[in-house]
Amino acid sequence: MSQRSQILSFALVVAALGYFVDIYDLLLFSIIRIPSLQSFGLSAEAVKEGGESILTWQMWGLLLGGIIWGVMGDKRGRMSVLFGSILLYSLANIANGFVHSVEQYKWIRFIAGLGLAGELGAGITLVSELTPKEKRGIATSLVAGIGLTGAVAAFFIKENFHWRTAYFIGGGLGFLLLLLRVSMFESGLFKQLKESGVQRGNFFMLFQNADRFKRYFLGILIGLPTWFVIGVLVSFSKEFGAAMDIRGAIDPGKAIMYAYAAISLGDILIGFVSQWLRSRKQALFLFYGITALFIILFFTILPGGTPAQLYWICAGLGFGTGFWAIFVTMAAEQFGTNLRATTATTIPNMVRGMLAVLILPLFKLLRGAGDAEQYVRAGWMTALIIMVITVVAALFTKETFGKDLNYVEE
Repeated sequence: MSQRSQILSFALVVAALGYFVDIYDLLLFSIIRIPSLQSFGLSAEAVKEGGESILTWQMWGLLLGGIIWGVMGDKRGRMSVLFGSILLYSLANIANGFVHSVEQYKWIRFIAGLGLAGELGAGITLVSELTPKEKRGIATSLVAGIGLTGAVAAFFIKENFHWRTAYFIGGGLGFLLLLLRVSMFESGLFKQLKESGVQRGNFFMLFQNADRFKRYFLGILIGLPTWFVIGVLVSFSKEFGAAMDIRGAIDPGKAIMYAYAAISLGDILIGFVSQWLRSRKQALFLFYGITALFIILFFTILPGGTPAQLYWICAGLGFGTGFWAIFVTMAAEQFGTNLRATTATTIPNMVRGMLAVLILPLFKLLRGAGDAEQYVRAGWMTALIIMVITVVAALFTKETFGKDLNYVEE
């Protein structure tokens, strides 16, 4: 094996493990939301309201952190982000094991969100720049597909350990990965860029050019279904189950586990589908169709059903939204080397942040203070609005398959 192949293989493994820890920590709150908040002596209504509030704070952290780490990735290098972000979210997750109130929980999850924001974008940028353009989609899909199984691991940790211990484990995994990253190499394209003296990591450049802003804005909108599905339908599956008169107890942690196991499969498969079709956009539309199908099933088959049916539909929803890898790869491919880490890091975190800025507020607005029927109606109305926005955005997005990444934004 050549030295370049060895470097790429090592980068793939470490990036995938980094995303594994990132997803473990990112989804851990949603998985242990109910037992952790119940341990504070909260009522069922307070658990629901506190959970939405804490999740919103975490997403605001991701949104802000995405900008900070993205700019740093282009100014100081991809590796600086991979070291700094994991250090911050590992410390935050250890601190999460000591919280005793919703207020403390919100602030620590906000800080954790700041750290978690840097992992995926920097990893995908690094792997994209190290991989030959003909195999880029497969490489980034493997990173995301393997990494997304972190949610499955988080569920089994939750099943076997106290919720506080689950946070300590997440922090410990982060520090172990930090040691492994010491041997990683910086991207060659970034090294060339650094020596050229070209302006790097200027976030405001994205808003100074109409074409550049359009690429950036559309890049955010095409990813919206992922966090509508996870942040609303799956994370609040217990509440939807109660509103739909599902017969039996529902564990949101198990719903997330089913969804993310399927997302992992979808993310690996979409890389090969994109390669076979020689198109990012065609693969994206295929998975949009699968997502839409399972959203319809969620609201038509589940009422009066069973928890098992809900879990399998969550798996179908997860598989359909398994386009995260291609979506982030497109974010990296849409922009020059001097803005690549900025966009590949901010775009997925803007999508995560849209849960706090757009998706949850829209869902709350549509449901108002209504009854169970209104809760369900608000769910499918939000789904319809999000899917229409996303499909229109994808139609106007440029194809990036096989694009040469050795260029800069002027």
